[in-house]
Order: sequence, then C-alpha cells, then structure tokens
Amino acid sequence: MLIADNSIKKRRTYGEHLTPVEVFREFILPEIKDKIYDYIWVDLFAGEGNLILPILELVPERDRITFFERHIFLFDIQRELIDKAIKNAENYGIPKEVAEKNIVQRDTIKNYPRFLLNLRLPVYHITNPPYLYIGYIVKHKETQKYLEYFRGKNAGFQDLYQLGLINDLRHEIQKMIYIIPSNFLFGFSVSNKIRDEFLKFYLIKKAIILEREIFEHTGTNVVICFFERKEIPKNEVISFEGTKINKEVQKRKYILNPRNHYRAGNEFEEFINNYRSTKPLRIKYYLTIDDVEKNKGDYEIEVIDANAFNGKEYKKLKIYVNKNLYKEIKSNILFVRTVDTGRMSGRAGLYKIRDVFGVDGILVSKAKYRTHPIQVFIEPLLANEEQTLLMNYFNIVLEHFRERTDSEFMTTYKYSNSEYTRKYLGLTQVKKLIQTFPLLNSNDEYLYLKTLIKNRNTAELISFIKKKNRQVGLEVW
Repeated sequence: MLIADNSIKKRRTYGEHLTPVEVFREFILPEIKDKIYDYIWVDLFAGEGNLILPILELVPERDRITFFERHIFLFDIQRELIDKAIKNAENYGIPKEVAEKNIVQRDTIKNYPRFLLNLRLPVYHITNPPYLYIGYIVKHKETQKYLEYFRGKNAGFQDLYQLGLINDLRHEIQKMIYIIPSNFLFGFSVSNKIRDEFLKFYLIKKAIILEREIFEHTGTNVVICFFERKEIPKNEVISFEGTKINKEVQKRKYILNPRNHYRAGNEFEEFINNYRSTKPLRIKYYLTIDDVEKNKGDYEIEVIDANAFNGKEYKKLKIYVNKNLYKEIKSNILFVRTVDTGRMSGRAGLYKIRDVFGVDGILVSKAKYRTHPIQVFIEPLLANEEQTLLMNYFNIVLEHFRERTDSEFMTTYKYSNSEYTRKYLGLTQVKKLIQTFPLLNSNDEYLYLKTLIKNRNTAELISFIKKKNRQVGLEVW
C-alpha cells in the first residue's frame, strides 16, 4: 500500500501521465511515417520514450544506431524515467553508451535545450507534457516549487502543459504534436490566455479528441493536436477537421474564432451571451445551514441534506424556520442537476425537487459542492406554472445545443460505461441560460411560448427567443 501511495504522490507531484505505445502507433505514427528522415524527433517530456522510440521500428536494424544518433533526442526531469527510456532504447538495439548521449535528464521548462535548434535538420516535437493546474500547485507543498515557472513572462498561464506550448512558440518550433487536456480547446478562463497567444502563431492541422480512457491513472479528457507554425503571425479564424472518439467515431469541422478566444464548441455560449432577456431573472443558488440558523422559527419543512448521501439516497430531515424563509423555500420548486447521471432520464438540467426527492427543499449542511443537487431561488418569484415552463424551456434548449455540439460546451465529468459521455454543466452557464427566458407581458406571446415548449418545437423556440431578446444581441455580458 505504501508503494502505491508513493506512486500516486509522485504522479501528482510531476503531473505525470505516461503514454501507452499503442496511442503513438494508432494516432501519430500514420502521420509521420513517411517523414522520419526529414526531422530531428524530440520529446522534451519523454517519460519512458513511448512517443519517439517506436519510430526505430521503421528503420532497418543495421541503420538504427546512426539514425538514433542523428534523429532522436529525449529529455525528462525524472532520473528514473530517463533510465527506463535508455533501457527501452537498448531494446531497439541502441547501445547504452549511445542512448545515454541523446536521452538526458533535464528540466526543459526551466532549461530549454537550445542546441537542438542548431542541428542540421528541423525539430519535430512530439510530446505528452505534464498536466498540473496552478490551482493544484498552490495548494500542495510538494508542488509549490513549480510556482517559479509561472512568474515573469509566464505569469497568467494556468498549467504546466501550457508552459510547454509557449516554450516551443518562443523557440519557433515549426511542427509539434501535443497530447494535452481537452480544456485547451474547450476550456474557458483556464485556457483563454494560452489559446490567444499560441494560436496567433500556430494552425491546428487536425485534432483527435479522445473521450475514452487512454491513461492508466487518470480520467483526464485529452486531445491530440497537430500544430504547424504560421508563416506570418496573425489573429484569424482557424478551421480544422477533428475526430472525436468515444463509443463511436465522429468527424466534424471545428471553427475557432479569435473573437471568442479561439474556443471550440461555442454555439451555446454565443446564444446565452447574446440573447439575454431584457428583464433577466435574478438567480441565487443553495439553501445553506446559515440561512436556516439566521431564520429559525416554527414553520416545518422537510428537506434532503445534500451533504448526506449513503450511496442510494439523500438523508431526509425536518427543519424549522420563520415564515419568510418557509415561503421562499416552498415557492422555489426547482433544482439544478449539474452532472449527468449516465442515464438518459438523469441528464444535467432543471428538475422539480418534489418530483425527484419527495421534499420541498435541498439543504447544504456543510460545504457547497457544484456537483450536488442545488436548489435554485428565483427573483422575481414565478408561479409554479411559470417555473414548470422555465424548466421545460431550459431542458429543451440545453438538449438542443448538446445535440448540435455533441455537448462540447460542457466539461467531461468522468469516464464510465454509461450510454453517453457524462458531462458537467457550470453554474454560470445555468444562470445565463435561465436568463434567456423572457418575462412576457403579452398574453398572446405567453400562450405562443407555451405552445412552442409543449410541442417541443425547438427551431421556432430558438427563433422566438432571438427575436424577443434581439435588442441586447450585440451587447457583451
């Protein structure tokens, strides 16, 4: 157990996720097999060498030593992994003394091997860099040593993998293949800076988005990006073919616009940002234990405790509050499920508390978690019929954009054997979608909206919302 614990700690300390050789053979080798003599093949975060050394399989055994000396250079910060990479090179027929010259222990984020740029052939960098988010680095003593990496010219970047990308940009590497978290393409603030700076200089020629487990010890969703440096740096729309692999293989064209920080799957965000209601509903999340303590009284309400789940159901309990809080809890009948359950009937969306849990409220007795069921409090107060209409509207529009974008505006939650890839919907996204719901003064318009929702006429519903809210369509929220 101690060995396992130490292994986990080391992986977290280094952001290490070793790449299986099969990933290289299936997705990368077909792209480079006809070019192996044209480049120096480099991995600055090489691990055991699985993204470069298999190239030797294409080289006749009698030529492998010479090829290795001229074409392969591997680096890693960990001595143990360098030793494994040297051993793997020996398995391909490379003598240890030769392998040790080109497989070197080095912190390439701090100390980039610039000598590579002066060799006779251009560098082609293929790598699976460390993934370590700065929020994690700050909170853990064993990783705080990396904070120095994020100072000076690197201030504002959010992850070690982003520093790998920006280092290659600064050293004008022409071609790279990176296996990186898919938040590079789909993330919001965590990725805006790296996309804005990096994609001014590089095109994405193609991408393979893997929504299936490829690493032994992490469920991180990754994308294999094939980068090529532009002749002239400029902010421009980038389009490329992407292949998404989960339970099936899907191909689609992605368009990244610098206006939206080059973020992929942006149709949903454009809708919720550009078509906010002229009188948007005000939203508050969570019924907390502090709310109850500050509003004690004699009115009894049954709630579930979001912090007390036994694996099958949430604990039910009775709380006693004053009249005002009693009315507020009873009058707000909806909760948001931010995480897909894996069943089609349990996807992220708005639901009625009474229908799902058989109570009137959802109490947070301890810490707030975004993945718990969360009671939604709405102002101005809506009648139950209007809240039901809002719930149905919300879920119809959400499912429309999930189908249209294959849920790419949401965060992949966890690998599982469910019938679809489970996703997480952010609370800011929930709020913004609710705020596209129009408060209508015209009875005719209200009846028309009800009819569109009842008939699930999604195209007309979206069109109606855009027309109704178009006066704020050009505003930035």
